[in-house]
Amino acid sequence: MVNMPDDRRPLEHAPSYPCAVTALTPAEAELPPEDQPVGRRALLGMLGLGAAGILWGAKAQSGLERLLRPITLNDQTGLTAFLPTSGRFRIYSVTGGLPSRSAAEYRLTVDGHVDRPMTSDLTTLRDRLPQTEMTKDFQCVTGWRVDDVAWKGVLLADVLDEVGARADATHVRFWSFDGVYTETLTMEQARRDDVLVAHHMLGKPVTREHGGPVRLYVAPMYGYKSLKWLERIEVVTALDEPSDPGYWERLGYDVDAWVGGSNGRSDPAT
Repeated sequence: MVNMPDDRRPLEHAPSYPCAVTALTPAEAELPPEDQPVGRRALLGMLGLGAAGILWGAKAQSGLERLLRPITLNDQTGLTAFLPTSGRFRIYSVTGGLPSRSAAEYRLTVDGHVDRPMTSDLTTLRDRLPQTEMTKDFQCVTGWRVDDVAWKGVLLADVLDEVGARADATHVRFWSFDGVYTETLTMEQARRDDVLVAHHMLGKPVTREHGGPVRLYVAPMYGYKSLKWLERIEVVTALDEPSDPGYWERLGYDVDAWVGGSNGRSDPAT
């Protein structure tokens, strides 16, 4: 087990959200609906619907989440973080949309500072590489958590061994096929026994909404480290290719995103 810092406070320098969103400008009005800023009135109505969903039950809540997804994917205010979810996931995207890659089309490239670069299809990931299952929580840095999520996939450490990651490699960089989202881990973090290249969650293949066909799952860190729509794993060294921060870290989020005592959680990140 890798030792973690005693102080695991997240987002000490995270950017704040504006208090309100103004009306659309003429230029913004020309954007397709999925790219338009979210209006304050729409968000307030959404919060009320979300509360009603809790009262109606999980089935109604699920329907509301699908109905409101175009808004939550593009929330520039942060207000959707306060939507009650009854222990359900909220769907986020850094591009305001959900990229698509079929199981047949999917490929994962692992390269960089390795002896045996590889490009694997989904069948290889599921059938040829050693499989690992774990049941662990998913904790978002905004405060919500889904308990006891069942995950299945290949330990990132096993992937790194398969390609022969070199001894002097220091970091691992991850790339999403949405074309924008990136993340990084140190090699020590990447080789933990609770970091997974996941192709199944909740007993079924990872869906498009949850970052499928394959996503990263970093159990002891906040959800933004668990990159969706995983397309490439790059092993790098600090000597010739320093690991630059991931997408959220460039916006001020902590690089070491250990789950800590804030945001409704007090159990250790193990």
